[in-house]
Amino acid sequence: MKPQLIIFGILIAGFIAYNLFFQLPDDRTNTAVNIIYASLLFAYISFMAYSLIRKMKK
Repeated sequence: MKPQLIIFGILIAGFIAYNLFFQLPDDRTNTAVNIIYASLLFAYISFMAYSLIRKMKK
């Protein structure tokens, strides 16, 4: 579980860094990138939960 948490921390740090330093000048495109990135974060959270539940079954 530790490697998954490290990857999740890197994804969160990337999201914060993007929003602080690398925003796109176009607001609509920037919003789309934020939505896609947030969707990936939530998908990774669900993957971690699924793998944790699968480990608990064993």
